[in-house]
Amino acid sequence: QVQLVESGGALVQAGGSLRLSCAASGRTFSRYAMGWFRQAPGKEREFVAGINWSGGSTYYADSVKGRFTISRDNARNTVYLEMNSLKPEDTAAYYCAVAATSGVVFDMRGYDSWGQGTQVTVSS
Repeated sequence: QVQLVESGGALVQAGGSLRLSCAASGRTFSRYAMGWFRQAPGKEREFVAGINWSGGSTYYADSVKGRFTISRDNARNTVYLEMNSLKPEDTAAYYCAVAATSGVVFDMRGYDSWGQGTQVTVSS
């Protein structure tokens, strides 16, 4: 099992930027793909971005493509989500998760460990 701790969430104005971090421990981090998901009040949790084990492949939801960047530092057991040009519709709790495989998974069911979430609120 792996433990994940997210940080970096905050209240920010529209057009602003944030960088989320997710620190992992308890498993060989570098072997597995990682993902960021988000959940707004009253909505289902949705895929935001994913990165494979090496960082060589990344995928994004259409809603964040061109604005968000996922990256990882396997030496630090940390994955990041750089968020730019934030919009009010980006407001949600953001969760990082570890996939059960080395390749990116888009379905929540493909992830077996989750962080507690960090809140991002974008004001208009």
